[in-house]
Amino acid sequence: MRSIFLGNRDTVGQVYRGPEIDALESEFGLRNTVYTKDDLNARDFRDVDFIFSTWGMPSLSAKEISGCFPALKAVFYAAGTVQAFARPFLECGVRVFSAWAANAVPVSEYAVAQIILANKGFFRAFGLKSPGEHRERAGISHEYPGNYGCKVGILGAGMIGKLVIRKLKSDYNLQVLVFDPFLPEEKAKELGAVKTDLHTVFRECTTISNHLANNEQTKGMLNKSCFSLMKDHATFINTGRGAQVVNADLEEALRARPFAAAVLDVTYPEPLPEGHPFYRMENVILTPHMAGSQACETERMARYMVEECRLLHAGRPVRYEVTADMLKTMA
Repeated sequence: MRSIFLGNRDTVGQVYRGPEIDALESEFGLRNTVYTKDDLNARDFRDVDFIFSTWGMPSLSAKEISGCFPALKAVFYAAGTVQAFARPFLECGVRVFSAWAANAVPVSEYAVAQIILANKGFFRAFGLKSPGEHRERAGISHEYPGNYGCKVGILGAGMIGKLVIRKLKSDYNLQVLVFDPFLPEEKAKELGAVKTDLHTVFRECTTISNHLANNEQTKGMLNKSCFSLMKDHATFINTGRGAQVVNADLEEALRARPFAAAVLDVTYPEPLPEGHPFYRMENVILTPHMAGSQACETERMARYMVEECRLLHAGRPVRYEVTADMLKTMA
C-alpha cells in the first residue's frame, strides 16, 4: 500500500502534524514528502492507493488522473469544499472524502459569534472616538433587538447552516427562519427553524447569515431584490461565498441604511481591489477569510481524514464521502 501528500507544501505542513503523519506512515505507507502538480510527470505514482491533501490541492483532468494514478482508490481532503477539484476524480471512479464537517465547526462558531454581536448592535456601536459618539450610539442602541426572541435568518442549511441553527436554538431564545430549497419542511421543524422564501428572510429578520451552496444557481442570488428589503438596523453576515453577493447592490442598501451593517469574511473578488468602496464604509466590517479552521483547529481536519481512511480500509461505513450529487448543494 502506498499513500502520498499532494498539494501545497506549506498548507500540508500546517494541517498534517506529528500524530497524523505517524499514523499515515505506519498504517498506509506514506512517505512524508509533499508532491506538487509539477512532480506528476517526473515521478512514478502508478502504485499510489491514497492521496492526502488540504488547501492547495491541484485541479487535475480525468486524463491526468487516469494516466498518473491508475491504482488510486481515494482522495482524502483535510479541508472544506472540494468543488475545485473533485469532479474529474469522481469521473475516474476515485472516491473523494472531505473534512467539511471538521471545518464546519469553526465556521459555525464564527457565524454564531457575529450573529449574537449583531443582535446587540455591536458593529454600529464599537470604536467610539468622542463623548458625542457615545451619546449618539447609546441613543440608538434600543433599535437593535438583543438576543431574546428576535428573528435570525439563515441562508442555506448544509453542514454549516445546520450547525449554526442548532447552536442558536440550544443556547439562545431566538426565532430562526431558514431559506434552503433543498431542505425538507420536516427537517426544518426538527432543527427548530421555520422554512421560508429568500425575500421573507430579508424582510423579517434583523440578522441574516449566509451559508448557501456554492454553484452557478447561487451566483449573484443576493442582490437588490434582497438587500432593498433589509430593516434599517439589520446586519448581513457572509461566511459563505463572495460571488453570491452583488456588491454594488449591497453597497447601495448600506448607504441608504447607515445603522445597518455587513460583516464580510468572504468577498468576490478576494481580496477586493484597492479603492473598493467597502474599505471606506463605516458599516462594512471586512475580515480576511478567517472563519474556517486555523492554527490548532486544523488538526481536527487531518484527524478526521486519517480516521476516514481507517474506516474505508477496514471496510466499515464511512462518514464524510463526497458524491457527484452532493456537489450540487455543497458550499
